[in-house]
Amino acid sequence: MVTKRAPGRPPARPRTPGRPVAASPDLRPRLLDAALACYVRDGIAATSLRAIAREAGVTPALLHYYFGDAQQLREAVVEERLLPAVDTLRESLPVDASDVAGLIAAFVRGVAGLVERHPWLPALWVREVLCEGGQLRDVLLERVGPQLPVLLAQRFAQAQREGVLNPDLDPRLTVVSLIGLTLFPAASAPIWRSLFQASDIGAETLRAHTIALLDRGLGPG
Repeated sequence: MVTKRAPGRPPARPRTPGRPVAASPDLRPRLLDAALACYVRDGIAATSLRAIAREAGVTPALLHYYFGDAQQLREAVVEERLLPAVDTLRESLPVDASDVAGLIAAFVRGVAGLVERHPWLPALWVREVLCEGGQLRDVLLERVGPQLPVLLAQRFAQAQREGVLNPDLDPRLTVVSLIGLTLFPAASAPIWRSLFQASDIGAETLRAHTIALLDRGLGPG
Protein backbone atom coordinates (compact mmCIF):
# COMPACT_ATOMS: atom_id res chain seq x y z
CA MET A 1 0.00 0.00 0.00
CA VAL A 2 1.33 3.44 -0.95
CA THR A 3 0.99 6.16 1.70
CA LYS A 4 -0.32 9.41 0.32
CA ARG A 5 1.11 12.64 1.69
CA ALA A 6 -1.19 15.47 2.70
CA PRO A 7 -1.79 18.16 0.09
CA GLY A 8 0.59 21.13 0.38
CA ARG A 9 3.14 19.26 2.55
CA PRO A 10 6.59 18.88 0.95
CA PRO A 11 7.88 15.34 0.62
CA ALA A 12 9.97 14.16 3.59
CA ARG A 13 13.65 13.75 2.79
CA PRO A 14 15.40 10.72 4.24
CA ARG A 15 18.12 11.58 6.77
CA THR A 16 21.55 11.06 5.30
CA PRO A 17 24.43 9.71 7.32
CA GLY A 18 27.23 12.01 8.40
CA ARG A 19 27.50 15.12 10.53
CA PRO A 20 24.85 15.34 13.31
CA VAL A 21 22.38 18.16 12.95
CA ALA A 22 23.46 19.71 16.28
CA ALA A 23 27.10 20.02 15.20
CA SER A 24 28.61 23.45 14.53
CA PRO A 25 32.13 24.81 13.96
CA ASP A 26 32.43 26.11 17.54
CA LEU A 27 31.02 23.02 19.23
CA ARG A 28 34.27 21.07 19.65
CA PRO A 29 35.87 23.73 21.91
CA ARG A 30 32.64 23.84 23.94
CA LEU A 31 32.74 20.08 24.43
CA LEU A 32 36.38 20.23 25.56
CA ASP A 33 35.51 22.99 28.03
CA ALA A 34 32.65 20.89 29.37
CA ALA A 35 34.98 17.91 29.79
CA LEU A 36 37.46 20.05 31.71
CA ALA A 37 34.72 21.36 33.99
CA CYS A 38 33.66 17.79 34.81
CA TYR A 39 37.26 16.64 35.28
CA VAL A 40 37.96 19.41 37.78
CA ARG A 41 34.69 18.92 39.67
CA ASP A 42 34.40 15.13 39.70
CA GLY A 43 37.74 13.72 38.56
CA ILE A 44 38.57 12.12 35.23
CA ALA A 45 37.98 8.54 36.38
CA ALA A 46 34.51 9.36 37.69
CA THR A 47 33.44 11.39 34.66
CA SER A 48 31.30 9.66 32.04
CA LEU A 49 30.55 10.79 28.50
CA ARG A 50 26.94 11.19 29.58
CA ALA A 51 27.96 13.62 32.34
CA ILE A 52 30.04 15.66 29.90
CA ALA A 53 27.18 15.70 27.41
CA ARG A 54 24.86 16.96 30.17
CA GLU A 55 27.39 19.68 31.09
CA ALA A 56 27.63 20.78 27.46
CA GLY A 57 23.90 20.53 26.80
CA VAL A 58 24.26 17.99 23.99
CA THR A 59 23.52 14.32 23.48
CA PRO A 60 26.04 11.54 24.25
CA ALA A 61 25.80 10.56 20.57
CA LEU A 62 27.31 13.91 19.62
CA LEU A 63 30.27 13.32 21.93
CA HIS A 64 30.76 9.91 20.33
CA TYR A 65 30.70 11.58 16.93
CA TYR A 66 33.47 14.02 17.85
CA PHE A 67 35.68 11.93 20.13
CA GLY A 68 34.70 8.27 19.98
CA ASP A 69 35.04 7.15 23.61
CA ALA A 70 36.05 8.57 27.00
CA GLN A 71 39.74 7.71 26.51
CA GLN A 72 39.88 9.52 23.17
CA LEU A 73 38.18 12.54 24.72
CA ARG A 74 40.77 12.58 27.50
CA GLU A 75 43.54 12.51 24.87
CA ALA A 76 41.88 15.38 23.02
CA VAL A 77 41.82 17.45 26.22
CA VAL A 78 45.52 16.74 26.74
CA GLU A 79 46.46 17.54 23.12
CA GLU A 80 44.25 20.59 22.64
CA ARG A 81 44.16 22.14 26.10
CA LEU A 82 46.90 20.96 28.46
CA LEU A 83 49.96 20.60 26.20
CA PRO A 84 49.42 23.90 24.35
CA ALA A 85 49.28 25.65 27.75
CA VAL A 86 52.61 24.05 28.72
CA ASP A 87 54.11 25.01 25.36
CA THR A 88 53.10 28.63 25.92
CA LEU A 89 54.89 28.66 29.27
CA ARG A 90 58.02 27.00 27.87
CA GLU A 91 58.23 29.41 24.95
CA SER A 92 58.00 32.40 27.30
CA LEU A 93 61.21 31.46 29.14
CA PRO A 94 64.48 33.17 28.15
CA VAL A 95 67.17 30.98 26.61
CA ASP A 96 70.08 32.55 28.53
CA ALA A 97 70.57 30.42 31.67
CA SER A 98 73.00 32.96 33.14
CA ASP A 99 70.10 35.40 33.67
CA VAL A 100 68.70 33.50 36.64
CA ALA A 101 66.57 36.39 37.88
CA GLY A 102 65.04 36.80 34.42
CA LEU A 103 64.39 33.08 34.12
CA ILE A 104 62.72 32.95 37.53
CA ALA A 105 60.60 36.04 36.87
CA ALA A 106 59.52 34.73 33.46
CA PHE A 107 58.46 31.42 34.98
CA VAL A 108 56.46 33.08 37.79
CA ARG A 109 54.75 35.49 35.40
CA GLY A 110 54.18 32.68 32.91
CA VAL A 111 52.43 30.45 35.45
CA ALA A 112 50.35 33.39 36.69
CA GLY A 113 49.31 34.12 33.12
CA LEU A 114 48.38 30.49 32.54
CA VAL A 115 46.21 30.44 35.65
CA GLU A 116 44.46 33.65 34.59
CA ARG A 117 43.74 32.26 31.11
CA HIS A 118 43.01 28.71 32.28
CA PRO A 119 41.47 28.80 35.79
CA TRP A 120 40.96 25.02 35.63
CA LEU A 121 44.71 24.32 35.63
CA PRO A 122 45.59 24.43 39.38
CA ALA A 123 42.67 22.25 40.48
CA LEU A 124 43.31 19.76 37.68
CA TRP A 125 46.99 19.61 38.64
CA VAL A 126 46.15 18.82 42.27
CA ARG A 127 43.47 16.22 41.49
CA GLU A 128 44.97 14.44 38.50
CA VAL A 129 48.74 14.82 39.00
CA LEU A 130 49.51 15.20 42.70
CA CYS A 131 46.88 12.83 44.10
CA GLU A 132 47.62 9.11 43.97
CA GLY A 133 45.80 7.50 41.06
CA GLY A 134 45.55 10.76 39.14
CA GLN A 135 44.81 10.20 35.48
CA LEU A 136 47.31 12.79 34.21
CA ARG A 137 50.41 11.77 36.16
CA ASP A 138 51.68 9.76 33.21
CA VAL A 139 51.25 12.81 30.98
CA LEU A 140 53.37 14.88 33.36
CA LEU A 141 56.11 12.28 33.65
CA GLU A 142 56.31 11.30 29.99
CA ARG A 143 55.34 14.41 28.05
CA VAL A 144 55.36 17.55 30.18
CA GLY A 145 58.39 16.67 32.30
CA PRO A 146 61.03 16.65 29.54
CA GLN A 147 59.62 19.88 28.07
CA LEU A 148 59.58 22.01 31.21
CA PRO A 149 60.72 20.75 34.66
CA VAL A 150 63.72 18.80 33.34
CA LEU A 151 64.64 21.67 31.02
CA LEU A 152 64.52 24.13 33.92
CA ALA A 153 66.68 21.88 36.09
CA GLN A 154 69.27 21.72 33.31
CA ARG A 155 69.35 25.50 33.02
CA PHE A 156 69.75 25.89 36.78
CA ALA A 157 72.61 23.37 36.75
CA GLN A 158 74.28 25.35 33.97
CA ALA A 159 73.83 28.56 35.96
CA GLN A 160 75.56 26.91 38.92
CA ARG A 161 78.49 25.90 36.74
CA GLU A 162 78.75 29.50 35.58
CA GLY A 163 78.77 30.70 39.19
CA VAL A 164 75.53 32.72 39.02
CA LEU A 165 73.29 30.43 41.08
CA ASN A 166 73.66 29.62 44.78
CA PRO A 167 75.85 26.47 44.92
CA ASP A 168 73.98 25.23 48.00
CA LEU A 169 70.83 24.69 45.95
CA ASP A 170 69.90 21.48 44.18
CA PRO A 171 68.78 22.43 40.63
CA ARG A 172 66.06 19.76 40.67
CA LEU A 173 64.64 20.87 44.01
CA THR A 174 64.79 24.46 42.79
CA VAL A 175 62.24 23.49 40.13
CA VAL A 176 60.11 21.79 42.78
CA SER A 177 60.25 24.97 44.88
CA LEU A 178 59.27 27.10 41.89
CA ILE A 179 56.22 24.97 41.19
CA GLY A 180 55.32 24.97 44.88
CA LEU A 181 55.48 28.76 45.00
CA THR A 182 53.33 29.27 41.91
CA LEU A 183 50.80 26.50 41.31
CA PHE A 184 50.21 25.68 44.98
CA PRO A 185 49.18 29.24 45.98
CA ALA A 186 46.84 29.33 42.98
CA ALA A 187 45.26 25.98 43.87
CA SER A 188 44.91 26.83 47.56
CA ALA A 189 43.83 30.47 47.12
CA PRO A 190 40.28 29.95 48.47
CA ILE A 191 41.80 28.56 51.70
CA TRP A 192 44.52 31.11 52.43
CA ARG A 193 42.37 34.05 51.34
CA SER A 194 39.73 32.95 53.87
CA LEU A 195 42.25 32.06 56.56
CA PHE A 196 44.13 35.38 56.41
CA GLN A 197 41.16 37.49 55.26
CA ALA A 198 43.33 38.26 52.26
CA SER A 199 40.76 39.22 49.65
CA ASP A 200 42.94 42.27 48.94
CA ILE A 201 45.72 40.08 47.49
CA GLY A 202 45.28 39.91 43.75
CA ALA A 203 47.23 38.17 41.03
CA GLU A 204 49.74 41.02 40.55
CA THR A 205 50.49 41.25 44.29
CA LEU A 206 51.03 37.51 44.45
CA ARG A 207 53.37 37.62 41.43
CA ALA A 208 55.42 40.46 42.91
CA HIS A 209 55.68 38.68 46.28
CA THR A 210 56.84 35.42 44.71
CA ILE A 211 59.44 37.09 42.50
CA ALA A 212 60.82 39.10 45.44
CA LEU A 213 61.00 35.98 47.61
CA LEU A 214 62.83 33.98 44.97
CA ASP A 215 65.09 36.80 43.83
CA ARG A 216 66.48 37.36 47.32
CA GLY A 217 66.97 33.64 47.92
CA LEU A 218 68.71 32.67 44.67
CA GLY A 219 71.84 34.79 44.76
CA PRO A 220 75.24 33.20 43.99
CA GLY A 221 75.95 32.25 47.60
